[in-house]
Amino acid sequence: MVTFLSGGTGTPKLLDGAGAVFSPEETTIVANTGDDIELGGLFVSPDVDTLLFQGGGVLDRETWWGIDGDTHRTNAALSDLASAADLPSGPQYLSEEKQTDGRELANWRRFSGIDEFMTIGDRDRAIHITRTSLLDQGKTLSEATQRLAGAFGLGVDLLPMSDDPVASLIHTDEGMMHFQEYWVARRGEPDVETVEFRGSSTAEPAPGVLEALEEPVVIGPSNPVTSIGPMLSLPGFADALAQTTVVAVSPFLGDDAFSGPAGPLMEAVNAEPSTRGLADAYPFADAFVIDETDGTEFDRPTFRTDITIDSSEDARRVVDAIDEAIERVGE
Repeated sequence: MVTFLSGGTGTPKLLDGAGAVFSPEETTIVANTGDDIELGGLFVSPDVDTLLFQGGGVLDRETWWGIDGDTHRTNAALSDLASAADLPSGPQYLSEEKQTDGRELANWRRFSGIDEFMTIGDRDRAIHITRTSLLDQGKTLSEATQRLAGAFGLGVDLLPMSDDPVASLIHTDEGMMHFQEYWVARRGEPDVETVEFRGSSTAEPAPGVLEALEEPVVIGPSNPVTSIGPMLSLPGFADALAQTTVVAVSPFLGDDAFSGPAGPLMEAVNAEPSTRGLADAYPFADAFVIDETDGTEFDRPTFRTDITIDSSEDARRVVDAIDEAIERVGE
């Protein structure tokens, strides 16, 4: 049995090689939901959806989000209509009252659907409509995710980190904004001051998550701050990791992140933006898998291989190193 913590694109790329080493029936994936937003009334869960589409064999592997070959007619029509109606463009948060409408906590993740700032495909949108409708019927996010996973034929267990709303908010020199606004709309350009996981202190891990953390855990090469950080902010999550075998794969090649804003976000939380910073980000890790050219030294077992993942063969190579690490440190 093994559990992967997944967010962004790093861990999904790694998972392309996991099935050759770890049986899908004995694999659990816990997905980050700190990136979730409500856009135009629809509940969008980007990190969960990447795993759904990957497991269902329909993921757009050029972007590592969305459905391959999807059309974007609704998205384009929304843009055209906003322009014709002289409506504002760009991310538009709903009012403070609407942020808290029906919620115990203002998460600042509710956006207007006018001129969508995220490009959502037409088939992709069907997932969001279905998920939102299931939630409106009283289903939990876990229950909705289970139904969708069944529809895509996933062989692994896919769990959202929490059924409770948690929002990754980025405090910048231009004000506070949701991670999706910071990264998708603003391309990560504002200077980051700090990061907040709003709602995490009162949220709970979703059913089955803490039990899954009793098995060996793999933290893939995802952003330590906004992909894994929201999970670690949940009560009991980090404590559970301290009690089990944890192997972390570096998202850095020395001082350079593979992708995304890991560097500035690590700096914002006072962690060194490099492989070396993983020791502070993951103090509970029992072993690290880093690149063979990376000279970083840890006070814990370190396994080296080429960690660049451009194909399923690359992913298998890294997973083999993970498997070796689990066997060695779990003895």
